[in-house]
Amino acid sequence: MLSLFPSRRLFAGLWGGTPNIRVSLAIAAVAGFVAVALVSPQSGQAAWLPGGNPESQTVMSIGAEGPIEREDITVTAGFSGLPSAGSPNPGSAKAIALELVTEAGWGEGEYRCLVALWQRESGWNHLAKNPSSGAYGIPQSLPGNKMASAGEDWATNPETQIRWGIGYISARYGAPCDAWGHSEERGWY
Repeated sequence: MLSLFPSRRLFAGLWGGTPNIRVSLAIAAVAGFVAVALVSPQSGQAAWLPGGNPESQTVMSIGAEGPIEREDITVTAGFSGLPSAGSPNPGSAKAIALELVTEAGWGEGEYRCLVALWQRESGWNHLAKNPSSGAYGIPQSLPGNKMASAGEDWATNPETQIRWGIGYISARYGAPCDAWGHSEERGWY
């Protein structure tokens, strides 16, 4: 009898190996296609599905300042898991940081990443000192005296520490969300 479908032996010959290997190859191929579909070739911004809800159609991208569009999917900039930064109290360390983030040309998303990063590192306490490593200040500079390059008052002035910290993040990571991503992945920045 003539069949429209190839025989199992022909299929095994085309793919080679055992059925488990074929399944693994198929899964890898699908994962690769999904990964490519979630990256905008125009901007290079990576995107991912936030965990927890398989029914969700939301795709978030950290670091994108606007929508990323690709065929029939639109990725909107978002910061899943980051608390709202809100409006900082005038004269506070966070207000100084917002001003300096804006001067650096970064948007609200980068500010939110910076707030989250330094909340984790020091709780925004300019006198914070890590007892095990000796890291110091709002950005947890190690050693703390590296911040002297931003001013002699580095040990007591939040603005000096924030200026140094933003310069460090800019030079090493490019932007606060990149530093936040590194911190999320490795536990330090």
